[in-house]
Amino acid sequence: MTEEISESLEEDDLYEHHRIVVDGGQSLLRIDRFLMIKLPNASRTKLQAAIDAESVRVAGKPTKASYKVKPGDVITVALAHPPRETDLVPENIPLDIVFEDDDLLVVNKPAGMVVHPAFGNWTGTLVNALVYHFQHLPSMAPSHAQANVIRPGLVHRIDKDTSGLMVIAKTELAMAHLARQFFDHSIERTYYALVWGTPDPPEGTITGYIGRSVRDRKVMSIYDDETKGKWAVTHYRTLEPLQYVSLVQCNLETGRTHQIRAHFQHIGHPLFNDASYSGDRILRGNPNGSFKAFVDNAFALLPRQALHAKSLGFTHPRTGARLQFDSELPADFAAALDKWRKRG
Repeated sequence: MTEEISESLEEDDLYEHHRIVVDGGQSLLRIDRFLMIKLPNASRTKLQAAIDAESVRVAGKPTKASYKVKPGDVITVALAHPPRETDLVPENIPLDIVFEDDDLLVVNKPAGMVVHPAFGNWTGTLVNALVYHFQHLPSMAPSHAQANVIRPGLVHRIDKDTSGLMVIAKTELAMAHLARQFFDHSIERTYYALVWGTPDPPEGTITGYIGRSVRDRKVMSIYDDETKGKWAVTHYRTLEPLQYVSLVQCNLETGRTHQIRAHFQHIGHPLFNDASYSGDRILRGNPNGSFKAFVDNAFALLPRQALHAKSLGFTHPRTGARLQFDSELPADFAAALDKWRKRG
């Protein structure tokens, strides 16, 4: 049997998943040492944290560092893999911290804040703020391989103009454990969205393979062909139909780029004022006269896509306790929603 290694990037490429089939001629070797050979870019600390977090498994079962690999073993590994496009500069940007302990913190990200540096957004990001917040924590200090770079503990992200809750790891163990929960889809994430029209049926599941649009690489499209994207699942429930728009609750089973936004455009109900997915125009009702003025005022109140990461639930990586967090709708979303409610 020949050895195979495959890698796929999940949860917006913030962690990596490896599958290794051990070669038939492999001699008995501790799994931690074996993985250091097979995954040379992963440090011993990261691998040990992944093992402790039960993110290293043989035949689907968690293993210990002392386990000796055998020919034919199927090993899976989930490793936190935050993006690093540039050296990260600490910035003293206020954070809305909902919860924090020695292992992690939960933040309520405002709309308009980019999560991590990228082309056109090198400063002012959540990561810049986290680097400043973390810079005195020994567990987040730069390693020899990262010269002068403090790695923030990102295991997921939300779009710039989406508001709401995110969990951030402060230790390697927490990062590995949370990455495993995202990979296993055991983290609960609930979003509120204001969409055009009323979904029919009012409650259901949207699925499909999500990938880059062939017409515009900045947006995502839904395909029937698995070769064109990654499988995505969104469960939704209409909370409040308001004639021309509806407040909808969305629960993510997977975490793909622009998943909710692309899914609701796919079923004909783009998010209100989502410019990238055709929601920034009047899609229901008379596009002229007083109704146009009303919608324009609502757009002005909420000058972004109407999407908020409202609640977040996960298992604490060290204590094993189940944690649940909820956030209020931000002022702009609440104002636009109230305007539609009053219109009747």
